[in-house]
Amino acid sequence: MSELQGQDKSVKISSHQCNVAKEEDLQRLFDEVKQEHGQHPDILVANAGYGKRVSNILDITLEEWDYTITVNLRSSFILTKLAVPHMLDQHWGRVVYITSIAAGGTSINGCHYSASKAGVQGLSRNLANKMGKEGITFNDVAPAMITGTGMIPSEEHLRGTPGDVRGIPVGRSGSTGECANVVTMLCRTGYMTGQSVLLSGGLK
Repeated sequence: MSELQGQDKSVKISSHQCNVAKEEDLQRLFDEVKQEHGQHPDILVANAGYGKRVSNILDITLEEWDYTITVNLRSSFILTKLAVPHMLDQHWGRVVYITSIAAGGTSINGCHYSASKAGVQGLSRNLANKMGKEGITFNDVAPAMITGTGMIPSEEHLRGTPGDVRGIPVGRSGSTGECANVVTMLCRTGYMTGQSVLLSGGLK
């Protein structure tokens, strides 16, 4: 927060915590934002995600499936429902979902993770078609092998997996800053909607 505040002292910045698996917590989040800033967000970046690395379907419990879908897909749906009314009122809004290369089936994780991210892409494309004339755009960024995160702390964690950097055309992992660059572009570009941007260093 201090880094952001240093860029423009006139901008009011606040931080809020919530458990995206709980609907009431998401509602509280939006209530707090409105109380702090006088309105709901103009831009929604749905970035919270969960992915326990279990590749074999036989090892994926129903509880693991349900929790993955709840955090990755259900929360994106609820966040969008909470954000859209304000965007409709002002005829302008940006929604960016963080999905994954896994949405296309390529993943070091299991089918539960792929299904949750593919669901978010379907959500995004459907809403892009329905709400484009309202001035609201919906897009997603689909990263792959981004290090410096809770899921993949470093390139060492990718060695010997399908995501090993030796198999990535650019020869390295991606960074969270590079993801942020694409998100910023989508927020500034009103003529792009219903698109999924694969950020993978050339990995398919």
